[in-house]
Amino acid sequence: MTRAVVVGSGPNGLAAAVRLAAAGVDVTVLEAADTAGGGTRSVEATVPGVLHDECSGFHPLAVSNAFTREFPLHEHGLEWAWPDVQYAHPLDGGHGAAAWRSVTRTADELGRDGRAYRRMFGPLTKGFHEVAQEFLQPALHLPRHPLALARFGAYSGLPAGLLGKRFAGEPARALFAGVAAHAFRPLDSVASSAIGVALGTAAHRYGWPVAVGGTRSIGDAMTSLLRKYGGRIETGVRVRSLEELGAPDIVLLDVAPAAAADICGDLMPRRVQRAYRAYRHGPGAFQVAFAVEGGVPWSYEPARRAGTVHVGGTAAEVAAAEADACRGRMPDRPFVLLGQQSVADPSRRRDDVHPVDTYAHVPAGYTGDATEAITRQIERFAPGFRDRVVASAVRSTRRISLDNANFVDGDIVTGANTPRQLLFRPRVTLRPYDTGAPGAFLCSAATPPGAGAHGMCGYLAAGAALRSLRS
Repeated sequence: MTRAVVVGSGPNGLAAAVRLAAAGVDVTVLEAADTAGGGTRSVEATVPGVLHDECSGFHPLAVSNAFTREFPLHEHGLEWAWPDVQYAHPLDGGHGAAAWRSVTRTADELGRDGRAYRRMFGPLTKGFHEVAQEFLQPALHLPRHPLALARFGAYSGLPAGLLGKRFAGEPARALFAGVAAHAFRPLDSVASSAIGVALGTAAHRYGWPVAVGGTRSIGDAMTSLLRKYGGRIETGVRVRSLEELGAPDIVLLDVAPAAAADICGDLMPRRVQRAYRAYRHGPGAFQVAFAVEGGVPWSYEPARRAGTVHVGGTAAEVAAAEADACRGRMPDRPFVLLGQQSVADPSRRRDDVHPVDTYAHVPAGYTGDATEAITRQIERFAPGFRDRVVASAVRSTRRISLDNANFVDGDIVTGANTPRQLLFRPRVTLRPYDTGAPGAFLCSAATPPGAGAHGMCGYLAAGAALRSLRS
């Protein structure tokens, strides 16, 4: 019987293991941490009964993709819940903008920019199912939906700051700047619109749902499915060399590229080693989990109903903060991504104490404490927030990278979204999952299509491994 070892139990490692096991391969997953899940872990970080997501909180690209369509995670306990407002962007004076599931409603509330918003996101949303199939795979492929992909690419290739200028008013500009900032890139850089266009359109097509019971429910469902197919998970096992694994037919590595080079050693061709060690990581994240009595008192009312709130002020302020973080300077007013998962999933709160998960974009390896900067940013748009905080828990860039070695220096997206790495990650090749070491494949978020708890990196890497067995 064909035997495989998967190193790492993040969503991509688990997705790879599920696909291999479903194909009849004997699969063992080895995880260095004491619990499986990687970026899909959820914990009671502040007070008992209040559940926080450690990393990923919202999953617009996990609702419908090749992996989740082939493997019905809902049959293994995964349930999605949606907030009324998918994401919001508050501004000073109680103003702001919000993205609803409906393009029309979003556009109507943007006033004079409604027409421009509708013209951009209306056609993109209509064709997004086909476009998502194109970008949730390696960039070098023969497209099945070239016209839809061309429309998506025409927007995605632009700098986010430039694309945002199609809007005349600050609310629409800030709304787009906030979603574009998920890329952890300067907004004046080429292709910095790509992540924002994808996530913004996904909000209208699929919404930004949360996993009921915490993001850990995604990992739990994958684990249950893996065990159904006979796969196994062993925790507390750190792999440092392929030689430790015996002689499996396939090895899938859910690790960062430099770690893969270390594990494969001399079995990996030198040119691949050089490329993996030259792989670029992006800025870091500084996380604070808050337990908040009564939730966040946003002045902009739709933000109170939003699952995600982008806290950064005007589009120009967001751009300045991202530029600073990418250049290694701590912003005075950092961009803060804030998750209010209990808005959609009340089971995460205890009585009227709500989990509020935040992370600020900070320089890679930032050694300071950004807690006060995050608190000030929220207080700016939600006066009285500070007084509602019951408890908090901090994860610095160092703590994040210690908890998950894939997140080098706090880089929670496992690689800088430079134009080159958006198109070719982890290196320029027609075989992005192949490490060059016999039978070993990379399946982490450093491979196409990149970050997110969608499982597609692992699913596609497992497909490449299965094809290698038949060749």
